[in-house]
Parts: sequence; C-alpha cells; structure tokens
Amino acid sequence: MAFEGLSEKLNGVFKRLKSRGKLSEADVKEAMREVKMALLEADVSYKVVKDFIAKVTERSVGEEVLKSLTPGQQVIKIVNDELIKLMGEANSKINFPNKPPCIIMMCGLQGSGKTTHAAKLAKMFKKEGKRPLLIAADVYRPAAIEQLKVVGERAEVAVFEMGQIDPRKIVKEGIKHAKDYGNDLVIIDTAGRLHIDEELMNELKDIKKIAEPNEIMLVVDAMIGQDAVKVASSFDEALGIDSVILTKLDSDTRGGAALSVLAVTGKPIKFVGMGEKLDEFEAFHPERMASRILGMGDMLTLIEKATQTVDEKDAKKLAEKMQEKGFDLNDLLEQMKQIQKMGSMKSIIRMLPGANKVTDEQVEQGEVQLKKTEAMINSMTRAEREKPAIIDPKRKRRIAAGSGTQVSDVNQLLKQFEQMQKMMKQFGIGGNLHGKKSRRNRAALLKGLGGGMPQ
Repeated sequence: MAFEGLSEKLNGVFKRLKSRGKLSEADVKEAMREVKMALLEADVSYKVVKDFIAKVTERSVGEEVLKSLTPGQQVIKIVNDELIKLMGEANSKINFPNKPPCIIMMCGLQGSGKTTHAAKLAKMFKKEGKRPLLIAADVYRPAAIEQLKVVGERAEVAVFEMGQIDPRKIVKEGIKHAKDYGNDLVIIDTAGRLHIDEELMNELKDIKKIAEPNEIMLVVDAMIGQDAVKVASSFDEALGIDSVILTKLDSDTRGGAALSVLAVTGKPIKFVGMGEKLDEFEAFHPERMASRILGMGDMLTLIEKATQTVDEKDAKKLAEKMQEKGFDLNDLLEQMKQIQKMGSMKSIIRMLPGANKVTDEQVEQGEVQLKKTEAMINSMTRAEREKPAIIDPKRKRRIAAGSGTQVSDVNQLLKQFEQMQKMMKQFGIGGNLHGKKSRRNRAALLKGLGGGMPQ
C-alpha cells in the first residue's frame, strides 16, 4: 500500500514526541528533520518538502503549542492540517454542464491504466444515475479498442468505436451519437505513448478542439514517483489539463506523487485507483488520505464502501429475518461475501485506525482465516448453520474433515460466532442496516470476521 513506509516512519517520530511531557523548540526541529527525511524517501518533491517543513515548524514552535498540556498531539494536528493543504483542502468534483452531455477527455502515457480507469469512472457515474458512453479513440495500441469493449461490458457501459480510423473522426461521430441517444456523460479514451512527443500532443490538441471537453483528466501511474509530477506538468503545459487520476495507489509505491502533484502543477487529484477491479476506484479526499498517512485510518471511506456494496432490499430482508429468528451462520457467511465485495482484506484493513501496526503477514493470516471460516460453514448442514448449538463432537469431526481443517478450528469458529452474536445485539444491527448507527458500526464487524487478525 502506498505511504506504508512513510506512515511507519511518521508514527515513530510522533510516538517519541507524545512520550515527552514538554517540548522545546529543539525537540520540534529534531522531529521535523526526521519528517523531512521520511517525506524525501517517500519520493515527495524536494521543494514541496522544504515548504511543508517550514510551515509546520513555524506553527509548531509557537508558545501556544509548546506550553500546551499535549504539545505532541498539537504538532501531529499541525502536520495533519498541512498535509491536507498540500493535497487540496476539499474534494474537487466534476462540474456537469447545464446542457448535457458532459465530456471528459482522458489522456496519459501508455501503461498508466487509462483505458481501465475510463471504464471505472463510467461505472462510478452510472451508479449515480448517469448514462455514460465510452469512446474508443486509441487506435494505435494493439487491442486497445477490444480492451475498452471488454471493460465497458464489465462496467455495463456502452462503447462507441469505428475501428482503427482517424481518431478525430471517431470523437466527432461519438459525441454526435451520444447526443442522439441521450448519453449525458461522454468519456473519451485517447491514445498514449511511451513518452511525450509532438505527434501525440498535436493529435490531443485536435481532439480537444473537436470535443470541447468539460474536463481534461490526466491518468498517472503512482509507481513512477516524481516522474508523475513531470508528466503532469508536461501534459498541462501542452494541453491544459484540469485534474489528475492517480492509479496503482494500492501498490508498493512510495506515494510521493500524491503529495506533490497539486503543489507543483496546481491541478487537483480527483480520483484514485486502488486495485485492478472496476470497483477499486474512489474519489480522492485529501483529509482522508492525510488520516491514512498518519495511521488514523479512513472510516468514512470504509463506511461508504459498505453502504455501496450492500443492496438496500437485501439489507432490509436480512434485518427482518434477524429480528424474527436471530443471527445465524448463514448470515455470517452472507456478511463475509459482502465484505469480500468491498475489496481485498489488505485494502479494508488499511482503512482501520492503527492499521500501520498490522503487518502484511498478519493480513495474510486474516485472509487464510476467512477462507477457513467460509469452508467450515459450507461444510455444515442447513440445520447446523441455523442452530449451531446442535453441533456435537461427532459433527465437528465431520465438518473439519469436509473443510480440510482441524476440530480446534471448528471450536474456534463456534466460539467467535457466539461473540459475533453478542456484538450484533450490542450494535443493534438487527434494525435498519442502512441506518446511521448501523453504518457507523458495520466496519467493527471486520475484526470478528477476520478471526486471526491482531487485536
């Protein structure tokens, strides 16, 4: 996960600050030197780091902070505030015109994930009630048109293509098609290159004139580090971009681009790709990203994912069933499937407070435990799932043999299930699963489901 190394180093610095009752100016400056090194190692632009440290230090050495009862916490709050300012103080949304369609022109280097993220963007807006159309204007890369058709089909979004002819004509006809068929959102997948060249830019400029896009969105691979900022600057200078999509932010990348793009180019990051699946895509919220970097989790995004994943009718049906008959192992299995739809265990865990303390090995153990749990429940009879109390030693041996586990694993599952039942009653999730209280507490069930996850 991006920022993992940075988060770990920053938390080490802040832990030492909080352990001291009082702070001197020298203490703060020493801590800031460590923060500076951590940011540079995370591939943040040197100029951005220099300005950031200067602002944090200036605010942190003030009398109000140094003489407060919790100076360490005050410094952390200042770092959090400045991180948010660095990435943009508010989520920048796409401004849809009064007269549709809204036209978004996607651009970027080859291999940045442009085609896949065009489909991700289309799918996200389709969920919000839009009628998107994808235009296949990348006619040079082998199989680019076919790839867009495949991801478009998976996203259940129409794709307009005319084969490998002049992309200018494709864009012109595609926009006409959108107006004729009532598509209120058009996303143009343009061609990329391995590097920026005059031919590419001239073509993009022509497409810009034809399409008159409401938004030119640059797709940048977070794994290329500071080169991402250079790419953004080059495209902006030649084309005039409006925003950035940062891809592969789930990878083992240092993440410095996310902290540098806005400061260097003045263009906001609006969306981030967090995985290969079409649903692993989210709006970029600076305050939430700052919270993740500082190891405080991102519960708002986690709750949003949970709410989007659960179908309201299914949730209501489950709530009514639970009120009548209580929570059984069938319900536990269904909850596990819903959580799996939210993304990988690793991506979910990284949104929980204190996630920086969870190692990759522990996450893997949690994933193994989930698979074991699913296998054991699938090895039970319907009666056993509905009433676990009937599971005697003989039944336990049969379940263990059927799921490739040990009897001790079955015992552990049953014990954890009892705890889950108590938790469900405590959180009151037997009511409306889309109510404010239930949404707020739904994520807490993850720890119980994980089984092997650390406390």
